[in-house]
Amino acid sequence: MSQTLSAKICGVKSPADVVAAAQAGARYVGFVFFAKSPRCLMVKEAAALAAEVPLGVAKVALTVNATDDELDQITSVVPLDMLQLHGKESPERVAEVKARYGLPVMKAIGIADAEDLTQIDLYSDAADQLLIDAKPPKNADLPGGNGLAFDWRLLAGRKYWQTPWMLAGGLTPENVAEAIRMTGARQVDVSSGVESAPGVKDADKIRAFLAATEVRDA
Repeated sequence: MSQTLSAKICGVKSPADVVAAAQAGARYVGFVFFAKSPRCLMVKEAAALAAEVPLGVAKVALTVNATDDELDQITSVVPLDMLQLHGKESPERVAEVKARYGLPVMKAIGIADAEDLTQIDLYSDAADQLLIDAKPPKNADLPGGNGLAFDWRLLAGRKYWQTPWMLAGGLTPENVAEAIRMTGARQVDVSSGVESAPGVKDADKIRAFLAATEVRDA
């Protein structure tokens, strides 16, 4: 018996990216609003892309320490299903954003060692979902999308979390099945792992990634 997990293709930049993600079976697509990222979109670009996303695929806006003014602009123009906070937002800020915009909020948490797992409990009550990602290196320009993985053994046996969570960080078509087996993840997120160059999605890699998330039970 096989089980297909939910996958998010983050950093889509073109209608072709959206089509490839949707046709391959992605449940989420991510629009990046962070100027330093090679995947960054202007608000009007994201609005046009959002119109291409079929029903059943959730549209997620990734922001980093965004102000209310910035979020106001994004949410007023782009039809979204979820906000992803990928900066140093506190649990209180997560709750504020959720209340202000009436959208589900996913909070990214960077993991490098076991001590970082304590952040999960801090955000579980405030966020609707958690993105468990690799902690970026010191002085890194990007908070995510760096193609780095963390030690997946840190998550082994931790299926008791009540808040839905998504595994991210260094996932590729070649390693995502192993990551799922080691962590018990039911959702996965990929960006650089399905690109041919920074910010350039590869349709074949997207299809391969989604195919690899189909895990067959023993």
